[in-house]
Amino acid sequence: MPPSQLNHTPNILQELRNDTLSLDTYLETLAQRYQDHESEILAFLPEDGRFDRLRLEAYQLREKFPQTEDRPPLYGLLVGVKDIFQVAGFETQAGSNIPPERLSGPEAPSVTALKEAGALIFGKTVTTEFAYFGPGPTRNPHNPAHTPGGSSSGSAAAVAAGVIPFATGTQTIGSINRPASFCGVVGYKPTYERISKEGVIPVSQAVDTVGYFTPNVGLAQVVAPVLCIDWQEMSVPIEKPILGIPAGPYLDIADAEMITHFEKTTERLVSAGYQVKWISAMDDFNEIYLRHNQIVAYEAAQNHAHWLPEFRKILHPNTIDLIERGQGTRTADYHLALAGREKLRNELSALMAENRINLWLSPPALGAAPKGLNSTGDPIMNLPWTHCGFPTITLPAGFDSMGLPMGLQVAAQWMADEELLSWGLGLEQALG
Repeated sequence: MPPSQLNHTPNILQELRNDTLSLDTYLETLAQRYQDHESEILAFLPEDGRFDRLRLEAYQLREKFPQTEDRPPLYGLLVGVKDIFQVAGFETQAGSNIPPERLSGPEAPSVTALKEAGALIFGKTVTTEFAYFGPGPTRNPHNPAHTPGGSSSGSAAAVAAGVIPFATGTQTIGSINRPASFCGVVGYKPTYERISKEGVIPVSQAVDTVGYFTPNVGLAQVVAPVLCIDWQEMSVPIEKPILGIPAGPYLDIADAEMITHFEKTTERLVSAGYQVKWISAMDDFNEIYLRHNQIVAYEAAQNHAHWLPEFRKILHPNTIDLIERGQGTRTADYHLALAGREKLRNELSALMAENRINLWLSPPALGAAPKGLNSTGDPIMNLPWTHCGFPTITLPAGFDSMGLPMGLQVAAQWMADEELLSWGLGLEQALG
């Protein structure tokens, strides 16, 4: 099991800013955790002299901000960056064997924003090839025989193991919410384009969304104003939200054990004073599924087909299959699929208004993390929320019969990220 994450609460940032906790001491603690766990979970890209670099950067940060009252909000936060983000001074490999110099580019503004807020880059985290389904070597910290999920594999595993308190991720279908569930951490996928995706190697720019992983909602809430465009601080706590469950063909896809767990989880929320409504939704889920995958394949081909003539022999078969499916997708079908994003968004928004609910609850995966490392699991339970662009958060919600984490997926209205994270604090508390 991963080590305790009690010292990765939001208070850690306050302690670092006011020197209650020495940045040097904290860095050495995480260095020891890295030494204890990395050889088993393989969450990071190798880096010679990682901790010599970090010790120097920590010294430079202290020199830049000697007065505690002047320190920025993320002073000393150690972060992992998914290896499709461009980071100055680091190669970008994107989970592939293509020469890194062919993938280089200017630093992602999201990474720059983290640095300017006082964060230190712990390192690059492993991703599947081009953030699709070609798995990397990363293993689930709860059981190394099981996948951590993808494509943000290393980010979810590193946070789950307690090596770092924060890591970036991206979601094109389910690459934040699913691995968060598999690894037992919080995964926040904002409203589409609420965080800049500039400087991030794309899969499908029409749905790619930048988000991140934390051990708890409180830390996710602290980081949000740094990364989310036009973030509005909520001055007072808000009342308990009314929760909706999208009954129908979408929910029926989940495994029996996940459905049983999901129903028990909602019962816990009802016992904690939440109102839950079952609402018929997404009767056309199969069409939603097909058009989302058309968008992803078509745009992946536009973004990556140029690699095939030169690098076909070293690309993962899953990547090649995606590109070739995209090449076979008609442009007219692609444009019809694009229109479906707003259609679904409007339909779900109308159901929320009609039934007077604030949040949707659903399983974040078909079940717990599958055994084996050849697959990262099925992202289908995340797909509709990514398709319509709603903000989502995965909350840890217990374990299955084998002791593997199980989560709860929560979706809010378009651009209601502030409410989602505020309500998420209460839901997290109710789930224990």
